Amino acid sequence: MFKGLGGLAGLGDMGKMMKAAQEMQEKMAALQEDMARTVVVGESGAGLVKARATAKGEVTGLDIDASILVPTEKEVLEDLILAAIRDAQSKGAARQSEEMRKMADALGLPPGMNLPF
Repeated sequence: MFKGLGGLAGLGDMGKMMKAAQEMQEKMAALQEDMARTVVVGESGAGLVKARATAKGEVTGLDIDASILVPTEKEVLEDLILAAIRDAQSKGAARQSEEMRKMADALGLPPGMNLPF
C-alpha cells in the first residue's frame, strides 16, 4: 500500500523531516525579526557623519557633526552622508551573513551552503 514511500518507517522519517523544516522556518523568522531590531552604525569623515541602520539595511538615523555644516562644502557633506549610509548597510549585511552562518552551523549544514533570508 505504501510501496512508493518506503513503508511505514519512511512515513516516520518524513514526519521528522517536516518537523525539522518547521523548526528551521521558525528559527529563520526569529532571526529576521532580530535583524530588524539590530542596529549598526556606519561612519565617514573620521566619525563626523554617522548613519544608523538595522542589520536588514533600513536607515534609521543620521548624526552630522555641526563643524562640517558649511554651505560651500555641500557636496563634501553629501558624499560623507552617502559613505556613512553605505558603511552602515555593509555592516548590517555582514552581521546578517554571520548570523546566517551560525544558524547553518547549528543546523549541521555543510560550509558554504547559504540559507535564504
